[in-house]
Amino acid sequence: MPKPEVPIDVNASTGVWETDGLPMLYVPRHFFINNHVELEQALGRDKYAGLLFNSGFQSAYSWCEHESTRHGLTGMEVFHHYMRRLSLRGWAQFDGLGIDETTYSGEVRVSHSCFVLHHDQAAGDKYCYAFAGWFPGALAWVSESLGQEKHFVSFESQCAAQGNVNCLFKVTATEK
Repeated sequence: MPKPEVPIDVNASTGVWETDGLPMLYVPRHFFINNHVELEQALGRDKYAGLLFNSGFQSAYSWCEHESTRHGLTGMEVFHHYMRRLSLRGWAQFDGLGIDETTYSGEVRVSHSCFVLHHDQAAGDKYCYAFAGWFPGALAWVSESLGQEKHFVSFESQCAAQGNVNCLFKVTATEK
């Protein structure tokens, strides 16, 4: 199977990396996860998860807006493009095919999560909550781009660290 290509452009003068015209940071996974664990311990999981939801939501929304313009994508093809591109960046493998394209509700399956790989598949807890805002943010952009304002809720209903085959996120959309 050929390796998927992720375009990385490095500015020779500044050293800034870009993919699809967006500045990127390239750090070892353990560096990011160690920071993540320290912040969770310092703030408490609930408070930290809320902050991650909000920042993840906004980042996904902005990314979808950028990619729609850059690639001429519309509607749910932007969401599925987001899932494919996320899957190429080392976070996990994301499958959003469980999202109903008319209600924007359903499930996102996550496999090979960096958070589970860091911990242990028998750790018994849910570790992938950091992704919870990503799917609603992308779907909020989709719904708003189609003239439908919705409110989104997402939570990790199962985690591979609990012994499951993969992680599963439930996403629900309601009218604003």
